[in-house]
Amino acid sequence: MHSKKQTPEKYYVGIDVGSASVRAALVDGFGTVIAHAEQPIQIWEPQAEHYEQSSADIWAACCSVTKKVVSGVDASHIRGVGFDATCSLVVVDKQFQPLAVNCEGQNYRNVIMWMDHRAVSQVERINATQHRVLSYVGGVMSVEMQPPKLLWIKENLQESCWEKAGHFFDLPDFLSWKATGVTARSLCTVVCKWTYTSDKGWDDSFWKMIGLEDLVEDKYEKIGNRILSPGESVGKGLTPEAAKDLGLPEGIAVAASLIDAHAGGLGVIGADVKGHNLPCENQPITSRVAMICGTSSCHMGVSETPIFVPGVWGPYFSAMVPGLWLNEGGQSATGKLIDHVVRGHVAFPELQAKAAASAHSIYTYLNSHLDLIKKSLPVGFLTVDLHVWPDFHGNRSPLTDLTLKGMLGTRHILETMQAAGHHINTLFLCGGLSKNPLFVQMHADITGKPVVLSKEVEAVLVGAAILGACASGDFASIQEAMAKMGKVGRVVQPNHEHKRFYDKKYEVFLKLVEHQREYRSIMDSF
Repeated sequence: MHSKKQTPEKYYVGIDVGSASVRAALVDGFGTVIAHAEQPIQIWEPQAEHYEQSSADIWAACCSVTKKVVSGVDASHIRGVGFDATCSLVVVDKQFQPLAVNCEGQNYRNVIMWMDHRAVSQVERINATQHRVLSYVGGVMSVEMQPPKLLWIKENLQESCWEKAGHFFDLPDFLSWKATGVTARSLCTVVCKWTYTSDKGWDDSFWKMIGLEDLVEDKYEKIGNRILSPGESVGKGLTPEAAKDLGLPEGIAVAASLIDAHAGGLGVIGADVKGHNLPCENQPITSRVAMICGTSSCHMGVSETPIFVPGVWGPYFSAMVPGLWLNEGGQSATGKLIDHVVRGHVAFPELQAKAAASAHSIYTYLNSHLDLIKKSLPVGFLTVDLHVWPDFHGNRSPLTDLTLKGMLGTRHILETMQAAGHHINTLFLCGGLSKNPLFVQMHADITGKPVVLSKEVEAVLVGAAILGACASGDFASIQEAMAKMGKVGRVVQPNHEHKRFYDKKYEVFLKLVEHQREYRSIMDSF
């Protein structure tokens, strides 16, 4: 017989700002997504390699989707809010009004997107310093990090932007400020994208060496001098204004935020795997890698001690899972590149028409077409004589070379991490591409490792909700919340019969790396 007094359900809101849209989810204490909403946000590309957004447009979308997911729910049961976002750079003046990051002076375009590559010259000069902080980003800083973008602003927009700027926020930190009025930064953002270290803090000598000594002079007020761990409660929770904007109760807990890929890692990597016959069962979490595959791909591996992996970002202490060191590999263009190749093909209109006629998405239709033409062979064997180098946007990991264009990337990243000291036996996938069964199976076959898919497709949103759950005090730690709210869905095992074929493909791939560099060397001598 049920007791008449039942414990009220507790809910958490996760808000995820991706490259092209904002999503929100209402999630319960078991990690189940109760409601979900999405809204597109605008991207401007005023010139090649320049990508900009508007913080006002982003916040408006956050408010719109949040109101939708909490509609009809007893607000007193909503316990906390967590934000994650792309690691884009937001610039505001001393009154927190948007400042233009462009030569046109369009103030509403005050965000330099993560994928913006305008600061190539600046990052080359930063890397030439060989400063010790670079050892924490695989030895070479990426153009996608914030110091080169800040240097670009100072050199190109000194009067209109640099001198007027009051705060430079990573987008996840802008969102927690907007919600709470507190300018504290997340350890995740400042460690992963700004060169902060958890033991020594900011390194004055680095900023002075690269010509940004102004930031040191005001004691880092503009880039953050109060740092919180992800999931820690920020200030006094939602301000009255933010509560009204979001349709939530004033004062509910707001968590220190995460970069979007790290939220995805949080949503999957800590799941309880008992009964799934996986090699990581009864093994520490350090035997797992979370792979977040969307517009770009990120490979998140954790360790109990710092591991320095050439060409792979980190080690970053407590940047994703508190108390553990994080290494982050990645590919700058995966989903975006696949989309580009498919949509740019001469047969794309025909594909669109056939997919529409069959009432399937273009990728479901393409997968079924591949099944038809492969005959009795595995799909991957269709590429026996086709070897493609697909890094159109430069190589992020493990070669960290903007000029290289192409990769059989995940295996290369994992092997580089393992050679440096990681012990990885299981992949945990989430993000848009994890919905494609062919993409998932190929990752299992090429790496030779089982792939675990989250029960909730929207694992990034579950990760953001885990932050809110932790900030609310309902869980004693991030680790406890991860184990309770992260759930295993499907497990995809590698087909070991195809190992020899993929070993040969990988051999060719490594030759492609070698040859690309040889070709560049030949042309550089012209």
